[in-house]
Amino acid sequence: MLDVLLKTLPFFGLIALGYGAARSRFFPEEATAHLTKFVFYFALSAMLLRFSANLSFNEIFEPELAAAYLWGTAFVYGIAMGVAFFRGMDIPTAAVEAQTAAIGNTGFLGVPMLALLLGQQAIGPIILILTIDLVVFSSLLTILVTSSRSQKGRLAAFKSVPMGLLKNPMIVSISVGLGISASGFGIPQPVNSFLETLGGAATPGALFAIGASLATKSAERLAVSGWLSFAKLILHPLFVALAVYYVFPIDAYRASVAVSAAALPVAGNVFILAQHYGVAPQRVSAAILISTTFSVLTVSAIISIVQI
Repeated sequence: MLDVLLKTLPFFGLIALGYGAARSRFFPEEATAHLTKFVFYFALSAMLLRFSANLSFNEIFEPELAAAYLWGTAFVYGIAMGVAFFRGMDIPTAAVEAQTAAIGNTGFLGVPMLALLLGQQAIGPIILILTIDLVVFSSLLTILVTSSRSQKGRLAAFKSVPMGLLKNPMIVSISVGLGISASGFGIPQPVNSFLETLGGAATPGALFAIGASLATKSAERLAVSGWLSFAKLILHPLFVALAVYYVFPIDAYRASVAVSAAALPVAGNVFILAQHYGVAPQRVSAAILISTTFSVLTVSAIISIVQI
């Protein structure tokens, strides 16, 4: 575990650097917002476009891996919703808590860190997992929240999903990349070099932005946020492990990538969605802060276990 911990420390060190810069007000909140927008719309999108364009569809999509990750994530999603309903929460709040418990920071943290720790072969499975998170579970959250509030019901909710996906640059970049890959033409070398250079800013920029955004997060509602952090850091990788090793058994390497991705802390876009819908943003904010802090140890431990 110590070896893995030492390899992950530079990544978490960049997060800590961003946190310190924002906490000291040297890096103001407006700067964090602009840096996040740059990473989200340009650097990370360039990285994902280049990765997906240089991989074949078969290298990314594996039905057994998709089914296993869906099963494990849906199980945790259901548990978190059940606990929320038991506490008397309404559907929108239960959906946001479930999203917090089951969706990790695969885009900003998982893509760069796991590709380095587990090798470049991990990129295909990571892109698949990221796509499932964005297409399936973000859409599910939108449908649950919108349909429970809208008098027009589920039809209006379903209509809002395609436009939401089209506005997500990560989905667009992965789709365009797969289209280029399927065409067989590939990316011209100058364009590939441009994407590589721009995408190179994704890792330090994303990690610094994560840390800077954490400086604005508050640790309120600790009991609920602690439970959601436990679900994300422990239950999610546990159920994904059960799925990839026993329910839909796949090869050991891809199984280790799936479990490692499931061990990542709560994704920042969950807070954005919670804030957008006005549903429990404080507890999501606290869960991001708590889960990211403890993930320094839990992610290292889980990656060490799956690599044995």
